[in-house]
Amino acid sequence: MGLLSTLTLLNPLSAFAQDGAAMTAEQSDPIKLGWMVGAPPPDDKIIRFTDPDYFSFPKLRWTVCHFRELMPTVNVSRGIGDPVPFAAKVDPAIDALTFTPLGGDGTMTWAESLDANFTDGIVVLHDGVVVYEKYSGCLTELGQHGAMSVTKSITGLLGEMLVAEGMIDETAEVASLVPELADSAFGDATVKQVLEMTTNLDYSEDYSDPNADVWTYGAAGNPLPKPADYTGPRTYFEYLQTVRKAGEHGGAFGYKTINTDALGWIIARVTGKSVAQLLQDRIWSQMGAAQDGYYTVDSIGTPFAGGGLNASLTDLARIGQLMLGNGAINGKQLVPEAAIARIRAGGDVDAFAKAGYDLLPGWSYRGMWWITNNAHGAYMARGVHGQSIYVDPEAKMVIARFASNPQAGNAANDPTTLPAYEAVGEYLLGQ
Repeated sequence: MGLLSTLTLLNPLSAFAQDGAAMTAEQSDPIKLGWMVGAPPPDDKIIRFTDPDYFSFPKLRWTVCHFRELMPTVNVSRGIGDPVPFAAKVDPAIDALTFTPLGGDGTMTWAESLDANFTDGIVVLHDGVVVYEKYSGCLTELGQHGAMSVTKSITGLLGEMLVAEGMIDETAEVASLVPELADSAFGDATVKQVLEMTTNLDYSEDYSDPNADVWTYGAAGNPLPKPADYTGPRTYFEYLQTVRKAGEHGGAFGYKTINTDALGWIIARVTGKSVAQLLQDRIWSQMGAAQDGYYTVDSIGTPFAGGGLNASLTDLARIGQLMLGNGAINGKQLVPEAAIARIRAGGDVDAFAKAGYDLLPGWSYRGMWWITNNAHGAYMARGVHGQSIYVDPEAKMVIARFASNPQAGNAANDPTTLPAYEAVGEYLLGQ
């Protein structure tokens, strides 16, 4: 579930305490609260990575824009060419668009939904033109924000690109590509099963359970020195080798971050480049990005493929525009059309249904993207606390959003987010 799995300290559960969760977006605004202001800041306004509550609400509303100041990272360069800005034709009517939240009996406006979901930044593109853009909280157009599990979809895109180019055989077993994983749960899984998260892993990502495997995984990826008596895995690679099977692969969708880090290892082994380097070389430095991006890393510099990307809002939107353009942007074909087509086609709806996402009926999962299977053929990249890229091919629309919702799970914002996105799509379809 994004960066959460690598931000664990000695008292992991306290990092997700929801003290102050009743605060509104306005009341919890990190600028108004004065986090990290001063030289030095007052003691009660300091946020450190070593603080067990540094990613608790409301502190997380500052933290999501400042991971590079707290943790080791690796850069994703935009290259040395000039940025390619989006044309803009802002449509003020979007703020007043109304929709009915899922399960609700009243209406809400688009503008109201932004604060309801603790939006830090949102941009809407229509046919490649900015029709809406707004920043709040910790984010400005010059800043960067944690993408959380939106990172998974970008890793998945890289994987699908390599499959389309014939560098990876999706039917190959993982052990044939990464022998170190032969004795793990991933060993006899196919690349396709990893890409679609239909592996059957004995692994719990339940953050409410202090004994869940996610905490061991987080400790392994934590870049800080380990306690003297620590005997567990010390890197993402080491942890992945310890995962065991819970049954046969291929039967059901199971959303587990470690699938993406396994894919990251496959990508690194096949290409000789980390996901950060490959993303930089093949996409980021070629798409006219406005800013460099960066990944958080573990103690040996391995990028967190499952949730470590940080980027500017418009560069997140560029990824969405690349998807909408079937792998092309600014006249450059950066990703094979076949890779985008595979993602858009979606995965096994029945396998997805077994995961029990009540708010996502009829959806599927392919290439680490969430496929709505709605009338517009929309699909998404999704991350905890409200991060998203929403691509609506029918409306020629891309929405990119960064947020800092106090509740991590998307079930907290989906009731307003999903109908809001669909309402804008319907509106733009008629323009």
